[in-house]
Amino acid sequence: MATTVKRPEKKSSEAPLLPAGSAQSSSPSSPPPAEKPLPAPPGTYVIQVPKDQIFSYPPPENANNFQKLSSRKPRRSCCRLCVCYTIFVLFLVIVAAAISAGVLYLVYRPKAPKYAVLDVAIRGLNLTSPSAMSPEFDVSIRAENPNKKIGIYYLSGSEIQVSHGDVGLSNGALPVFYQPSKNVTVFQTALKGSDVVLSDDVRLAMANELRKGNVPFRLNIKAPVKIKVGSVKTWKITVKVKCDVAVDALNQQSKIVSKDCDYSVKLW
Repeated sequence: MATTVKRPEKKSSEAPLLPAGSAQSSSPSSPPPAEKPLPAPPGTYVIQVPKDQIFSYPPPENANNFQKLSSRKPRRSCCRLCVCYTIFVLFLVIVAAAISAGVLYLVYRPKAPKYAVLDVAIRGLNLTSPSAMSPEFDVSIRAENPNKKIGIYYLSGSEIQVSHGDVGLSNGALPVFYQPSKNVTVFQTALKGSDVVLSDDVRLAMANELRKGNVPFRLNIKAPVKIKVGSVKTWKITVKVKCDVAVDALNQQSKIVSKDCDYSVKLW
């Protein structure tokens, strides 16, 4: 398809003017002189585009939308800046906390407390009756604080449970007290159970262990504490103690034949 841009020619609809005194000839043998075609004005081009390459033009509102979108400032840059700033602040806090903990460790040299079961007196644990019972355990526990400049506050809300295998027998709590540095405290706690029913298999197993003079029990201790470092108290920390104890009898004169205690600390 050829597109030609031409300047429109001016056609005269009037007869040419003749000088005065001359006669107009109407003879067909003398035709009027033909007009010369006007040259194309400068800057005019002829562009030939194949028909199969002519596409539709986008609507003009698309250009306006593009300008509006391109003029908007991206929000992601602000979000990324905030995230980077937050991460940097958290990093500084962690580094400062680690440095402080390192300094405190070098200054105070904290040591883990030590726990041990000294004595167990048992009442109300009858292996001959299948009915419900209420066994009682009077337990003496030794707690040692070996630190020179650190005290321990034992708070309310502690729990102690005595069990044989998967069967819970008695429950109780530790007393509330403050243990200063370089101190050994021995305290007794009474653990009581109610409506405890032992199955035939459990009673038979405990009877066999009693004949051997080695009846195992487990004490699980969960104690909330606060550590005093100098004049500063920490937040509430949970100390968990697990003691495996075996006795030779199931009465108030029972003696401990083996014991082993382990502990863990939950900081949060």
